[in-house]
Amino acid sequence: MAKFLVPVIALLVWTGPAAAQAPSIGNCTVLPADNIWNTRIDQLPVHPSSSTWVNTIGPSAHLHPDFGSGTYDGEPIGIPYIGVPGTQTKYPASFTYQSESDPGPYAIPLNAPIEGGSASSGDRHVISIDTDNCILYEIYAAYPQTASWQGGSGAIYHLLSDALRPATWTSADAAGLPIFPGLVRYDEIAAGEIRHAIRFTVPQTQKAYVWPARHYASSLPGAQYPPMGARFRLKSSFDISHFSATNQIILTALQRYGMMLADNGSSWYISGAPDPRWNNDDLHALTGIAGSNFEAVDVSPLMVDPNSGEALQTSVTVSVNPPSASVAVNAQRQFSATVSRNADPSVTWDVNGSVGGNATVGFIDSISGLYIAPSIVPKPSVVTVHATSHAVSSAVGSASVTVTSPAPPPPVVVKLSPAAAVLRVGRTQQFTAKVQNASVTSVSWKVNGIAGGNNTVGKISSGGLYTAPNSVPMPAQVTVSAVSTADPTASASASVTIDRNPPRR
Repeated sequence: MAKFLVPVIALLVWTGPAAAQAPSIGNCTVLPADNIWNTRIDQLPVHPSSSTWVNTIGPSAHLHPDFGSGTYDGEPIGIPYIGVPGTQTKYPASFTYQSESDPGPYAIPLNAPIEGGSASSGDRHVISIDTDNCILYEIYAAYPQTASWQGGSGAIYHLLSDALRPATWTSADAAGLPIFPGLVRYDEIAAGEIRHAIRFTVPQTQKAYVWPARHYASSLPGAQYPPMGARFRLKSSFDISHFSATNQIILTALQRYGMMLADNGSSWYISGAPDPRWNNDDLHALTGIAGSNFEAVDVSPLMVDPNSGEALQTSVTVSVNPPSASVAVNAQRQFSATVSRNADPSVTWDVNGSVGGNATVGFIDSISGLYIAPSIVPKPSVVTVHATSHAVSSAVGSASVTVTSPAPPPPVVVKLSPAAAVLRVGRTQQFTAKVQNASVTSVSWKVNGIAGGNNTVGKISSGGLYTAPNSVPMPAQVTVSAVSTADPTASASASVTIDRNPPRR
C-alpha cells in the first residue's frame, strides 16, 4: 500500500461552489449536501494533466452507460442495491482483505441482489441501505453463506457523515470510496435531476490516489495514468440538446458534477443501477460521445480536511419559488428566484440544463422565469427548472415541474322541462332547455328525430314551442328532443301524448 498522499493546496482565494440539495433515498440524504460527491465542479479549473490522462484513457473510446433494463448474457445490467428497514437482521462477514474491511455485522439480506447475478464471476458487489438509520453497507466479491457473508472486502458508511475511510484502506471499491453515491438511479431521472458525481472506470490507473480516494490498485508509477479519485467532467461546450430528455439529465450531471474514478475497468464506463424502466436503445445513444469530449478537473481547492469528504461551499444560495409545481401541457407557470447574501439578484433560467428550455421539456423566459409547458407530456414527465446566479455561477436553485395532460372538460349536459306532457290535438306546449358546461347554450329541436318536426308528429319552433298535430298520430306518443349546438352528442328528451280530448282537471 502507498503512503497517504496529501494534495498540495493552491494559494488562491476560492469561494467554492454553492451547496445544493443532497440526493436522497428514503428519509436519508446520500452523504451531506457539502460532500465532494454532491458538489458541482463545473466552474473548477482544468487539471494540468487533463489532456495527458484523456489520451491515456482513450480520446476515441466512447462513453458507455454500464447499466440498463433486462439482462445481458443472462445477467442484470448494472450494480443493484436494496433498501432495508432498521429491523433488518445483521449478519457477520469475513473478508480476504480483513485488515482494511469494516468488521460488521452487515445489514444485508442473504438474498440481496448481487451484481451480475448469483452465478456471476465478476465483481459481485452487493449493496444495502438501512433507510431508517441511514447506514450504507457494501461488499465486494460477495458470497452469501448459511448465516453470514464472505467477501473480498467490505465497508460501512454513515450517509449523514463526511467521514472518509482510513488512509490507504480499500472499500468495496478499489479507490476506497463508497459505490452507491456514484450510481445513476432511474428514480433520479424520474425526479428530473442527478445531483452528484457519477462513478466510472478506466483500464489503467496510476499507483496513487487523490482526495477523496483512499486507496490505489495499480503498480504503474507513470504520471500519464490517472490516479484513483480523479474527477472528470463533460466539457461545457458539448451540445446535449439533441439527446433525449433522459440522456440530457445524465449529461447535465456529467457537465455539472462530473464523474469520479473509482475502479479499474473499461474506458469511460459510468455506473448505474439496473431498473426495468431504462430504455436500453435510448441509453445506447450515449455511446456516441468520445473521450475527447471530457476533461479532468482539479478539486484540491475544495478540500477542507484530507480525512473528510467535506467540500468548500459558497455562502451564496439561490432558492426557487414555488419549489415544485404541476403544469398542464401548453399552460404557464411563473417562477421566481431569491439570491441570498445581498448578491446580484439576477439569474438565468433553464429547463433540464437548456437555457430558455426547448420544445421537448418546455420553454422558460431566461430572464423572467415564466415557464410554458410543452404541447406533449415529456418522458419522463418531471422536468427541472434551474435559476443560476449571475454573481456566482455555481449557485443554482431548482424546482421540479410535473407536466400533466389537460384535465378533460366536464361533459355537456342538457336538461329539458317539462319531462312529459299530454296535449289535445292542435294545442301547444312550451318546452325549455338548459345547457350546462358549455359556453354556447343554444339547442336545436326535434320531434321523433325530425328537425322541427312535421304535420304528422307535430311541429316545434326554434324557441321550443311544440304544436300538436291536428290528428292523433300512430303511436299517440311522440318524443321532443333538445340537442346541444356545442356538443351534438348531448341531448335531452320529453314524451308527449296526443289525445283527441283535453286532459281532465
